[in-house]
Amino acid sequence: MPHSRRQFLTSGSSITLLTLMAASGLLGPEAAAAQWNKGAFESKNMEDLVRTLGGTAPQRSDDIVFVGPEIAENGAVVPVEVASRLPGTDSIALLIEKNPNLLAANFAIPAGTLPEIQTRVKMAETCNVYALVRAQGKFYYTAKEIKVTVGGCGG
Repeated sequence: MPHSRRQFLTSGSSITLLTLMAASGLLGPEAAAAQWNKGAFESKNMEDLVRTLGGTAPQRSDDIVFVGPEIAENGAVVPVEVASRLPGTDSIALLIEKNPNLLAANFAIPAGTLPEIQTRVKMAETCNVYALVRAQGKFYYTAKEIKVTVGGCGG
């Protein structure tokens, strides 16, 4: 995607400003901690997580495409991809049912970008992995069972 020189200079200036603020102590760990949702990462089931994130009961949706392996030979590195075809998608979260923490990752999707993510997650054992999408203020999900032959979370 080609960018104009002006966009490049603007983004470069922003990065420089953030770096200077961090170096001077104006932007410290408190700013990062303000973004951390401790309750979300301590949730034990999807309903509690959705409630913590400000929603109600999520609905299953065929408009969420979840790609992951049928069998993961190593639970320490399990590649997953999620794409949402729901209009107004503003976040995608990955939930791993039998991990010590249900919430593995939560991605903010800025307006005007494709609601697609690719990452690798750790899995303790064979279980369902959920893709939880927030679109237009409502929560939707899909799930896929991934079999793990060698555990990645202490297994």
